[in-house]
Amino acid sequence: MKKIYTSPERLIIFHFKNVLASYHIDCVVKNEYLAGAAGEIPPNECWPELWVKNDDKYDKALKILDKNRFSTPSTAPDWTCTRCGEKLEGQFTACWQCGET
Repeated sequence: MKKIYTSPERLIIFHFKNVLASYHIDCVVKNEYLAGAAGEIPPNECWPELWVKNDDKYDKALKILDKNRFSTPSTAPDWTCTRCGEKLEGQFTACWQCGET
């Protein structure tokens, strides 16, 4: 078993655990409830850790996490409203000026 990721954010740890599970890579989360010990031991040692159970799948898991950590979300291109001519960013699906969709 090898540690693959650690973070103070439990949400990220469990998101990555679910991502790896979708590739049939079994993982375990350690230190999930250790946050209460922060102060008695260094805070970064209390962070949840994601561990890959099968060492043979570690390299594949690392590539998957790297792809998921550094990917940028796709964005729609900016557009101009056909009714009023307002320029809008791609994430907007309706014109704020006139309501055209």
